[in-house]
Amino acid sequence: MEIIRWGIIGCGKVTEVKSGPAFQNATNSELVAVMRRNADLAKDYAERHHVARWYDDAAALIADTGVDAVYVATPPGNHKEFAILAARAGKPVYVEKPMALHFKECQDMINVCEEAGVPLFVAYYRRALPRFLLIKKWIDENTIGQVRFVNTTFYKRPFETDLKGVEHWRVQPNIPGGYFSDLASHTLDILQFFLGMIISAQGQGSNQANLYQNDDIVSGSFLFASGAHGTGTWCFSAFGDVDRTEIVGEKGKITFATFCNEPLLLETSSGIQTVQAENPLHIQQPLIQTIVDELLGKGKCPSTGRTAARTNWAMDRILS
Repeated sequence: MEIIRWGIIGCGKVTEVKSGPAFQNATNSELVAVMRRNADLAKDYAERHHVARWYDDAAALIADTGVDAVYVATPPGNHKEFAILAARAGKPVYVEKPMALHFKECQDMINVCEEAGVPLFVAYYRRALPRFLLIKKWIDENTIGQVRFVNTTFYKRPFETDLKGVEHWRVQPNIPGGYFSDLASHTLDILQFFLGMIISAQGQGSNQANLYQNDDIVSGSFLFASGAHGTGTWCFSAFGDVDRTEIVGEKGKITFATFCNEPLLLETSSGIQTVQAENPLHIQQPLIQTIVDELLGKGKCPSTGRTAARTNWAMDRILS
């Protein structure tokens, strides 16, 4: 195999810029088919993105012999179903985050993929972005010494859609944690990429603004296998907008934003170093390239079903 031909299940908003074009721009990669339950929207996406085939049935896309690997970009409630369907068809799977509704579903997906002998990847794409690879380099090179603790604070004003009562998957009560699961999962995952596995976690969530049924604030604490402690607060009905994580070590600290392109700050006894590291336009492309390379036997992807399942494991315990 010299090129990986991709099919997308669920060609919604996340695929317009973040991921869809990345499959076309990555080396040795091609997007050949898309699926959406609304046939008109699937056709429209295919025509706008110059994709050869479109479907309104996931099973039909998976059965397409011209599709080598499947990207599941639906809301998380469907991840398990479609990942298992693709795996049983013998096709590698790339799943959006959070990986599933809870850790048990993640385990089911991992088991089926391993039984089928196909790899499972998850879209925690920060693991391949230059700004976060630089942070990992600082930590691995002992620039701030042994990490003592991590604190993450994320809060923002209510989204306009929620003020207007617009329904979407992030506010549905059957999605544990809502916005927390969607957004905090990125921070919890990248922290484990930096610092290793979270082995203990606890917390609480509640609904303070009553704009929807799901939690709009979650706070928690967690412990890494290294011995580093972590705390976090995520609020989606506050004054202002803050996205800040501090990793504090014995010799310095690193401050970064998970979602914004704010400069990275490295503070040691030598002073404060500020590094501006912009994200690429198609933000998933670096990770997608690692997946394509692994499928072609040329590299390794840093975000797998097993690494992503640990993020669900930590979120389950914080929410419990």
